[in-house]
Order: sequence, then structure tokens, then C-alpha cells
Amino acid sequence: MRLWLAIGSVLGIVAGVLRWLARRPKPVAHALIVTAEQHTTFDPDGGVRSIQEADLILPTEALDRIWNPQHLERLARTYWRWLTRATLGLVQVDYRGDGRQVKALGLIPLLTFQAPEYEMDDERGIVRWRIERGLLVARRGRGGHGYLEIEIRRRPSLDYPGDSIAHVEVEVANFYPAIAYGISRRVYENTQSRIHVIVTHGFLRRLARLDLAESKVGRFATIDELPEPVRAREREPAGR
Repeated sequence: MRLWLAIGSVLGIVAGVLRWLARRPKPVAHALIVTAEQHTTFDPDGGVRSIQEADLILPTEALDRIWNPQHLERLARTYWRWLTRATLGLVQVDYRGDGRQVKALGLIPLLTFQAPEYEMDDERGIVRWRIERGLLVARRGRGGHGYLEIEIRRRPSLDYPGDSIAHVEVEVANFYPAIAYGISRRVYENTQSRIHVIVTHGFLRRLARLDLAESKVGRFATIDELPEPVRAREREPAGR
């Protein structure tokens, strides 16, 4: 009897996995990671800049359908959803009117971000969260100078007629990690930084399915409602 119960349990698990695979959205795009070898650097004063990149190759019609502020908000929401899924729920995101708070085990405030900033035109879209404070941020990096930014840029594909390329970059800049200051830079590079790169690459690959989470806000209806996109680092004074 126990043997048959065990077999039945295994078959039930297999059936559940097969149902999940059948319902999972099929890839619409091809995601190609193009992150540079030197993707993470330190400024002279200890600030971190890290950029992960991917090219999404997809039918132009599919990209046209999602090239609007609503889907830019959904792209932002998808990033936070993936962060929770990739960490098996150990890291959760608390949505608040004035920003986002990333917590470990739903209790420990790792990072607090200000409210998102959205910018968009016919070729570029940007969403940016400025870093306010958190356990992972050294004191000098608090107050909104550092940021997390997702930029998407579109262009025609020269190799595949009828397709377009959506180039996606996830950038963290002017971030002063508490681990690097409190322990050592090497420990940061081999723990928090490495985890961030792995999670972000997973997010970029996941975008190939265009399975974008529903936005909790939905503030914008048309591109004209958003300011022209300018990357945060493009606003920085020369020599910073």
C-alpha cells in the first residue's frame, strides 16, 4: 500500500510539473546576453557601477504592441517579481506610495528605493529607482544619489527582416555597498555583486517570454505624458 501511495505521489508531482510547463508562456523573442566583460567597476571613492545587458530579437509587430508606458511600468514590475522568484521568496518587495523596500524574509530592510521615475519616447524607455537607504548601503551612499535603472532601446534588425532588437540594460550606479566598506571589496565582489549579476542575467533571459507582470500603478496612458529619456549618468557632471 505504501509503495502505491509513493508512486501515486510521484505521478502527481510529475503531472503538476507537466501542467506548469504547458501553461508557461512560450518564448516570443530570442534573448542574447551581451554584458561586457568589465561589467562592474569601482569609482575612485568606492562607488560601484554595474551594467548587465541583453539584446531581445523579436518580431517588430510584437515590439510595437508593447511600446507604451503601460508596458514600461509592467517591465519594472517584472524585475521585482523576478527578484522574489529567483531568491525563492527569501527576498520580497514591499510596494509603498513613496517607493519600494526590498526585505529579507519579509522583515529585514535590505534596500529602500524612492518612487520610480519614468521617461520614454519612440526609441527609448527608462525607469529609475533612486537608492534612499538600507542595510546593504553604506552611510555615504544614502539619500538618493545612487540608483537602479532599466533602459530599453529599440532598433531594426539588420540580419532578420521583419524583426527588431530591443536592447535592455540594467544599471546600478553610485552604489556604496556596506559590505565593501565594512568588510572588504573582495568579499562584496564574491557575494552580493556576484548574486546581483546572476539574478539580473536571469531576468534578462526571462524577458524573451514577454511575460510581463501587471503593474500596481498604471499612471500613464501615452508616451507624450512622459519626459524625454535621459540616462542618469548622462546628467552627471564631467569628471564625476
